[in-house]
Amino acid sequence: MSQPALKPIILIDYHPPSGDIRQEVLEGLALPQKRLSPKWFYDEEGSRLFDQITRLPEYYPTRTELGILHTHIGEMAELIGSRAAIVEFGAGSSVKIRILLDNLNEPAAFIPVDISGEHLLDAARQLAMDYPNLEILPVCADFTQAFDLPVPAETANRNLVFFPGSTIGNFSLEQARQLLKVMAIEAGAGGGLLIGVDLKKDSATLESAYNDAAGVTAEFNLNLLARLNRELDADFDLNSFAHRAVYNEDKGRIEMHLVSEKNQSVNIAGQQIDFAAGEHILTECSHKYELQEFAELAAEAGFTMRKVWTDPEKMFSVQYLELA
Repeated sequence: MSQPALKPIILIDYHPPSGDIRQEVLEGLALPQKRLSPKWFYDEEGSRLFDQITRLPEYYPTRTELGILHTHIGEMAELIGSRAAIVEFGAGSSVKIRILLDNLNEPAAFIPVDISGEHLLDAARQLAMDYPNLEILPVCADFTQAFDLPVPAETANRNLVFFPGSTIGNFSLEQARQLLKVMAIEAGAGGGLLIGVDLKKDSATLESAYNDAAGVTAEFNLNLLARLNRELDADFDLNSFAHRAVYNEDKGRIEMHLVSEKNQSVNIAGQQIDFAAGEHILTECSHKYELQEFAELAAEAGFTMRKVWTDPEKMFSVQYLELA
């Protein structure tokens, strides 16, 4: 029997602004609490290091979420129902979406959404080879803002927004609230959301996950400065900054910092930035949630919690929510 011909993958490009790294970095380093956006972590080397982090023994989120998906995917698929259009926000590794697609009943379409069009097309083409009967409609957009979804050739029974990986934790509470409202718009009436949410737990487990013994997370954090050296003609001395990750219990979040180990000045994009010994740059926050806390946040966007799955130790959750 001949294989069906591969359909061409056409990128729907809304031309989202990629951001001006020079302007954002200089503005962030001029703040009283110096900051660098975590979105600048992911150059080629940063992406390689993060992939390595997900396999570290201390870093529980990835393997725990995968375990939950494998264990409960049948129940998830039943709740989602047949002929759903799957809208993945921030389409990344195809491992998790494949688990979903392999178990859903006749998905109507897969709509991956990401700000990087080139990455998106590559991932969509790879999936198209393994799912030749599935319509794949990649959308290049900033998913933190509402955007027009493409209409699949086959009418979908509902839209399901898929947001695995605990990425929701990288947004502040206000940003997460706004993102959930965008998800509600894209899911539409009767739509659903399947999302990974990291849970609050003891600080020792959390801090260990972000301060691994092999030092990979430290290398990942410091690579941000190496990127600025390469791309903005900066002269950060990586040996004069140290990685530190601490759990801020009051704010319920892990905070990653780069700490200056001495008084020093750094030239970056033609400007001088001074650092005092012990001064730190905040590079990432990763919020953790109680189950009820997240349910209340999602309810503000119109979502109702239908089902929560966790690992036996209740370290991580995958949650299914619906709109009326």
